[in-house]
Amino acid sequence: MLGMRSNLLAHHLDVLERAGLITRTPSAGDRRRRYVRLKLDYLDLAVQAARSPGGSVLFVCSQNSARSQLATALWGVLVGTPAESAGTRPAARVHPGALAAARRAGLDLSGACPRRIDQVEVIPDVVVTVCDEAHEELTPDGDRLHWSIADPVRAGTAEAFDRALRALRGRISNTFVTTGGDR
Repeated sequence: MLGMRSNLLAHHLDVLERAGLITRTPSAGDRRRRYVRLKLDYLDLAVQAARSPGGSVLFVCSQNSARSQLATALWGVLVGTPAESAGTRPAARVHPGALAAARRAGLDLSGACPRRIDQVEVIPDVVVTVCDEAHEELTPDGDRLHWSIADPVRAGTAEAFDRALRALRGRISNTFVTTGGDR
C-alpha cells in the first residue's frame, strides 16, 4: 500500500518503536500477525477528526459477551448517543464478569444480549472491532477502526474486566469525545 519494500517499512517501524511512539503486539487470534499501535492515543483524534460522535456506531468482538457490550454502554455515557454491538460468533449470554465490571463502573448492561453481526439492522457510520479475532474474521475494510483490547474472558478475573473497561474508556474518550473527554 505504501509502495516501499518490506525491509524499509520494518526499519521505520523499528525506529518508531525505539522512539516509544508505537508498540507491536502479536494477534490474540492467529498469533502470526502483529499489530502496530500508536502509544499516543490522542493522535486518534487527528485521524478521526472527520467522524462525528453523533453518528451511529457498531462495536464488534467475536463473542459479543464482554468488550463490545462494555464499549456500547460506555459510548452511551461518554458520547451520549446510542451504539450497538454484535459478534462474529456470539456467546449464549453476556459474560458475568462483564456484567459485574459494568455494575462497578455504574453502567447498565441489564438488557444486553449477544447477537450476530448480520442481525444488525441499521448500517452504522462507524464500525469498531475491539478484538483481534473479529478483526481477522471480517472482510478487510479500510474504513473500520480496530482496537486490540485484551480478552478479559480468557483471564476471567475482575481486574481483567476492569482493565478492558479502562482501555475502552480511554479509546472512546480519546477518539470521539472532543470536549472535556475522560483523558
